[in-house]
Amino acid sequence: MHRVRVRVAEDALDANATIAAANRADFERAGVTVVNLMSAPGSGKTTILERVLADGSTIGRGVRVGVLEGDVQGSLDADRLADLHVPVAQLDTGHGFGGECHLDANMVRSALPLLDLEAIDLLIVENVGNLVCPAEFRIGEDARVMVSSVAEGEDKPLKYPLMFRTCELVVVNKLDLLPHVDFDLDKFLYHLDAVHPGVAHVEVSARTGEGVDVLRSWLAALPDRAGRSALG
Repeated sequence: MHRVRVRVAEDALDANATIAAANRADFERAGVTVVNLMSAPGSGKTTILERVLADGSTIGRGVRVGVLEGDVQGSLDADRLADLHVPVAQLDTGHGFGGECHLDANMVRSALPLLDLEAIDLLIVENVGNLVCPAEFRIGEDARVMVSSVAEGEDKPLKYPLMFRTCELVVVNKLDLLPHVDFDLDKFLYHLDAVHPGVAHVEVSARTGEGVDVLRSWLAALPDRAGRSALG
């Protein structure tokens, strides 16, 4: 029985990899760079995006941004971003996908008709809040960004190493709470380096805006770093 379960898991990941490759091919044809934004629930992903996109759907040197919003149910987060006049598509895993706690490549592929890929340069996929499953499933992205808030504790890289190991950038959020929570930033960074040596990180407060300019610049430069010609 154990061997059967392992094979089923392997088959699921193999199928996902095939669809992720098809997604990536579509993104490359359209000249779109894709970020998979992951975190635990309540880490502040949507508020960070509100800050990054506060001036509208263009960041940096005219990089046009769109968002694919993943949730188990509801459109609360997508509505917040749509108010900023940013192209947003909603993907609920509770509708036809069994309420999954992550987005996989097939789910993302099902949402592609909702997006005008020719009208954007950078697509940010806000994954379902979860520290386990999203790390297992590629969606055809160029980069993964992990958000971890100080309210979650400095031990999270050790408890969920795959999530931190598979990302290109770690965003430490809610710096404004540091005086009020038992969180040692140096210890968190030490643990982070233990599971993913040398990974880039930025420290921000989505509430106050501290550090958000650094994150915005990182995202705006991503199409160039990914080797795309989306900006002409």
